[in-house]
Amino acid sequence: MCLINLHFHDHPTYKLIIAANRDEFYQRPTAPASYWKDHPEILAGRDLLQMGTWFGITTKKGRFAALTNYRDPNLPETGKFSRGEIVRSFLAGEQTPEEYLQTLKLDREKYAGYNVLIGNGDELYHYNNILDESNKITSGTHGLSNATLNTPWPKIVKGKRMLQDYVTNHKEIDSNELFRITSNAEQADDEDLPDTGVGIELERTLSSLFITSPEYGTRSSTVLLIDKENNVTFNERTYEKGKFQREKQFTFSIE
Repeated sequence: MCLINLHFHDHPTYKLIIAANRDEFYQRPTAPASYWKDHPEILAGRDLLQMGTWFGITTKKGRFAALTNYRDPNLPETGKFSRGEIVRSFLAGEQTPEEYLQTLKLDREKYAGYNVLIGNGDELYHYNNILDESNKITSGTHGLSNATLNTPWPKIVKGKRMLQDYVTNHKEIDSNELFRITSNAEQADDEDLPDTGVGIELERTLSSLFITSPEYGTRSSTVLLIDKENNVTFNERTYEKGKFQREKQFTFSIE
């Protein structure tokens, strides 16, 4: 993922509301969201190069994890292990979120830079391995891209504002309205752009919530809803070079 907007424990109907985008090179082979044959309890898309994932949830216990890369051109783009393994391991494992955080801290140098969210509808944690920073997510609206939690980049500020404005005014949540947020392709003004060392042209391209460029862009958008009765709605829309391809919806109750 490269953008995760979430609203946690501050809504009359839902414990967790997420609207997220995965940005990736178009050539990287990817499978859309499904229940995995090797782990039937995992619902997630899959990176077919390394067999990990960026966003997923389990049906039995509602274990949730999502990952973004950390942007710094001075750091290596790859590590000893694939970052998608971080999400897969949490979903397939039995460790509590707090225990898994300790594992991540011990193994932080094995991976290129990342942020990860782990937990469930009742508790949620963030960890950044470059900063060795962990946070317990508090109630309210949060945003995560390629820096750290709630870094005030224009896309984070906009995404949080749009999500908060919608969820605070609607008891029932329409996934189409959340996809409207994730599909916002307006680029930020130059004076508001962060300087992450990638150059002004790329900063502009990466500043929108939904990204389109010749070789890289938003490959999928995901909406996740967990209500207070532990009913889950998982919607994924996939794209090819900015053009909508298909939508898949899954609903289940956490066992």
